Amino acid sequence: MVPFRKGVASLLAAVWIAAISLPIGAQASSDAVAYPDVPADYYASQEIAQLKEKGIVDAEEDGAFHPDDAVTRGDAAKWLSKALKLKKPTSLNGFTDVAVNSPYAEAVNALKEQNIVQGSDGMYQPDALLTREQMASLLVRAFQLKDNGIQAWLKDEATIGKAHHDDVLKLKQNFITEQLTFMPQDQVTRAQLVLFLFRTISQKEETGQGPVSLDDFLQLPNKAQMRLSPDSKSLAYLHPWENRMNLYIQKVGDSEGTRITTSKDENINGIYWITDKVLIYKMDKGGTENTHIHVVNVDGSGDKDLTPYTNVKAELLDVLPSKSESDIELLLTMNKRDSKVMDVYRVNLSSGDTNMQVQNPGNVKFWVTDNWGKVRAAIAVDGEATNLLYRDNENKDFDKIDTFDRKDTFIPAMFTFNDTQIYAVSNVGRDKQALVKYDPLTKKETEVIYVNDEVDLSNFIVSYKNKSIAAVIYETEDMKMHALDHEFEDLFQKIEDRLQTPHWGLIGSPDRDILLLYTYSDKSYGSYYLYDRKALKMEKIADIQPTFDEKKMADMQPISFKSRDGLTIHGYLTLPKGGASTQLPVVVNPHGGPWARDSWDFNMEAQLLASQGYAVLQLNFRGSSGYGKAFMNAGDKQWGKNMQNDITDGVNWLIKRGTADPERIAIYGASYGGYATLAGMTFTPDLYAAGVDFVGPSNLITFLNTIPPYWSMDRSMMYQQVGDPVKDKKLLEAASPVLHVDQIKAPLMIAQGVNDPRVNKAESDQMVAALRKLDVDVPYMLKKNEGHGFQKQENVHDFYEALIHFLNKNVKNKKKSA
Repeated sequence: MVPFRKGVASLLAAVWIAAISLPIGAQASSDAVAYPDVPADYYASQEIAQLKEKGIVDAEEDGAFHPDDAVTRGDAAKWLSKALKLKKPTSLNGFTDVAVNSPYAEAVNALKEQNIVQGSDGMYQPDALLTREQMASLLVRAFQLKDNGIQAWLKDEATIGKAHHDDVLKLKQNFITEQLTFMPQDQVTRAQLVLFLFRTISQKEETGQGPVSLDDFLQLPNKAQMRLSPDSKSLAYLHPWENRMNLYIQKVGDSEGTRITTSKDENINGIYWITDKVLIYKMDKGGTENTHIHVVNVDGSGDKDLTPYTNVKAELLDVLPSKSESDIELLLTMNKRDSKVMDVYRVNLSSGDTNMQVQNPGNVKFWVTDNWGKVRAAIAVDGEATNLLYRDNENKDFDKIDTFDRKDTFIPAMFTFNDTQIYAVSNVGRDKQALVKYDPLTKKETEVIYVNDEVDLSNFIVSYKNKSIAAVIYETEDMKMHALDHEFEDLFQKIEDRLQTPHWGLIGSPDRDILLLYTYSDKSYGSYYLYDRKALKMEKIADIQPTFDEKKMADMQPISFKSRDGLTIHGYLTLPKGGASTQLPVVVNPHGGPWARDSWDFNMEAQLLASQGYAVLQLNFRGSSGYGKAFMNAGDKQWGKNMQNDITDGVNWLIKRGTADPERIAIYGASYGGYATLAGMTFTPDLYAAGVDFVGPSNLITFLNTIPPYWSMDRSMMYQQVGDPVKDKKLLEAASPVLHVDQIKAPLMIAQGVNDPRVNKAESDQMVAALRKLDVDVPYMLKKNEGHGFQKQENVHDFYEALIHFLNKNVKNKKKSA
């Protein structure tokens, strides 16, 4: 005889069916029939069939499944122990009410030995009916679901029992349930438990699926930011220790280095050799971007913060010439005196003594030193224009010698080798940024050293030995290096011949006999090499991430198309390796900035998503840098408008060519890319199946009113590029997603760092609050020790795990509409 089960009202079953969509990974055919009483069109038929096939669930005594009967604690224990593949327990006497010959004995005691069940007063009550909150605790303990920082929201949270409260919220945080009302004391049917169990198993498995697992992708680099000492005998680099990137020193010729820092809380994010025995490194705290400058000896001694000030940002400007190591002084810029501006300070490397060198008059954006470390030029902001300031020597006051329009770029990079003229990157009088010489006495550009007709200059390489510019670097579909004299053209050709790739770069001076090089590609973080130019010997010394298998990575393909108003939009498309190339689920990934650009290189996010089966589209929409003045200025006051149209046009181009399944397209981005996500979900709500906003502005007016203090002098320029909160109020309101949340139709996830100085936490808070006011739930991941992006490994892992679960559920595994 079948044991009596308490029936569950059909209305309650309907609520559950609506709340739990087809779980991730369902692969059984639509006509799967596992049991005679589970028809093919039953809402959980596929999941019941799959768990039966795996030997996890079983029938009742009459051979039927009875999916709508309430499930007992005993059956729940049996299914869970099978799902976990637990070994036989050492004892069958864990509970007084579960006899050793009970059909539940092995399962219940195996779970007890794993501390998954505890019981009460020595009893398990195997015939009692399982409640939803009890189910939550079972699943959380069994599969070790954790608090990932998502701010779970349940309308009936106050009714959850204290013992189960956190576990219920963890189900919500881990996308096992999405209901707004959890009904914690209600009973669970056998079919409902199957759905929850199936979803939990699938989500635990999916981050390990694909050619490369999530854990592999998220490994910290083995050796990063490698730098060669002045005497070419030692290498400094960053390597993980205690889950943070720390500073290591390695002798040239050795394979391993020695750690010299002990940072357990924050990652070191920049290193510089000062002498053969002394280095400095940069680090902030909690994502505040208040960077501090630290000094340390190569043996690890003398490690100290040279800028131990609260809420102060410091950057290295120059290293002053000195007669001995004890006299070395740095020039640092700091907003120590005034949070809005950066003054110049002299800081003694040995004693830490700090003295003001140049006080900012209140509008200097950045300073320029000559070849002897003397501060002799600056760029100052004057409303919508910028001024070039100059002085002959440090005993004189600065004079304003030139003024440039807001739409023009003039960046004084360094003084010429005789300190009489300035090398600058400029697009004054032209569309593309060029490398030029500028004479501060005649106040004129005297020579165009290099200009590219297609793109802006990206960087240049200086030879102090030859007193010349050795080469320039620019970026079309990928990075290009162009030598400017025969000596370096010959050197670069020898290097390229030995590396067998054009994708390489130089770290440090080109004048050394021993050169530190790196290679890069779309399938690897790259490698480091030492090249002995006299012996013509090339030696590979390290892979940045040696565990990555390039053969498992996908190709990043340059693409272009015409926008609706005729602009050529460039970008990159990454397709899953070895699979279909049509009707794919797609993630559109707009870049941040927006005055930045995507590039051809190893992009971990694109590779991770491709390994999960997505095509990834990255676009350099109008307003992106690198393509000239006209293209960048075409983005002025076009947030949510033509800039967004370029993204929309890219999606439609991908649909038209057959690459994208139009019903399975997501948009995900960070910073401006986060804004573009919100704008896409709001203003083109039928285009996307889901969206993920990472630290994106939601209200352009509040965003502009909460920029960091040290951005204040750029406020006028931002008003020109984004909009003036007063003069352009209607324009900004029309482009602010938070004011139009009622238009959103698809699921949205948001992630934010509490300490973000660029996009205030309130930008995400108000978006979540506005949607919840409409009874729309938003998974909202909030990390207290992060800023504008996540840096700490545990937070990075939480985010990408949630990203995969969210996208797979709402996009890749989304049911086709009828």
